[in-house]
Amino acid sequence: MDRPLKLGLAGLGTVGASLARLVKDRQELYARRAGRPIEIVAVSARDRMKDRGVDLSAIEWFDDPVALAEKADIDVFVELVGGSDGAAYDSVKAALGRGLTVVTANKALLAHHGVQLARLAQKKNAAILFEAAVAGGIPIIKTMREALRGNATSRVYGILNGTCNYMLTRMEKEGIAFEDCLADAQRLGYAEADPTFDIGGFDAAHKLAVLTSLAFGCEIDLDSIFIEGIDQVSNADIEAAAELGFRIKLLAVAQRTETGIEQRVHPTMIPASSALAQIDGVTNAVAVDTDLLGSILLAGPGAGGEATASAVLSDVIDAAGSARVPPLGLPANELAPYKRARMRAHEGGYYIRLSVLDQVGAFASIARRMAENGISLESIVQRRRDQTDDGATRPVVLITHETTEAAVRKALEHVSRDGHLRGEPRMIRIEALN
Repeated sequence: MDRPLKLGLAGLGTVGASLARLVKDRQELYARRAGRPIEIVAVSARDRMKDRGVDLSAIEWFDDPVALAEKADIDVFVELVGGSDGAAYDSVKAALGRGLTVVTANKALLAHHGVQLARLAQKKNAAILFEAAVAGGIPIIKTMREALRGNATSRVYGILNGTCNYMLTRMEKEGIAFEDCLADAQRLGYAEADPTFDIGGFDAAHKLAVLTSLAFGCEIDLDSIFIEGIDQVSNADIEAAAELGFRIKLLAVAQRTETGIEQRVHPTMIPASSALAQIDGVTNAVAVDTDLLGSILLAGPGAGGEATASAVLSDVIDAAGSARVPPLGLPANELAPYKRARMRAHEGGYYIRLSVLDQVGAFASIARRMAENGISLESIVQRRRDQTDDGATRPVVLITHETTEAAVRKALEHVSRDGHLRGEPRMIRIEALN
């Protein structure tokens, strides 16, 4: 058996500690699968004294992950520090500069610097492996980068944030208000003390940016993603969706069109009968539409220590071999510039919820404004009456046929200005999925 594959591990949080335990407890299994022993020979973390459930006393310790990347006698640098810049970026860049293989779970780093790091890896004949960066334990990166190389991809989409999916599931099934559901998610460790990154859609956008590059052979362009979180989704929206045969999910979508590539993250109504609608709780799922295989769906744990460590270990075992695959599927110098698609009609239409004042001419005015902007309505549903302190309103749900978002927003702006509504209109896209 060949000499051991020596790992330097930067970051001993939940995932890093799980990885260290697994490497120690399953030495024989991983040695057989990698064709050589795998050893962690150097680590870096902030607190040397913290109990992580694994003995690290015999392993070389670096206080600075950059120093580990620059000086440790290692073959593979495993970055689990997190963050798009700072120590994570500097240490990965240093490791690649030495020609080391880098394994990372850092989607923010890749979304902001992935193309630059891929170019450096190519220049230094190094490798970047990042299965754990998107959808936790689901092997979507390897699937898209390797297993689907004979296919052309037209769309990749999915549920990429477990926190949002957990909250939307509980709001639907238990009728819990958004604020109470968020507090529960924070108590259970599914959401951070500052949950903005998750519920605002930014975490899902980072992951989508990476998948888009793999799907379409283009440079990563995080800034071109339309991002909308779930913070405005109410129980009334979820109830209305159920009545109409839909479920609401935070969906991340990248699609090739005749004018370029469209990337978006937003709450979406999807048919309750679709496979993606069955994904509940903290589970993630990614679907890929291809020309030869049709649509494939991968689902599983999107986060957690062992699930993410499983994906990291897959990359580490790959690193033990000699095969090299370009980080983003193509050599970095062959990635096409990202071309943003022009605005087009949304095929699935839109759900619009209005709180309409009970006054003469209100409904006629709304219908006129929709017609003026070329919006055809598929249905109008008047829900139960809502009495408030300053007058009566009628909750009304409109479902549009295919139209553009610009037209809908312009029509709603005029409706609001006409003075027939209380509060802000609520709009959610409807996605036609199988």
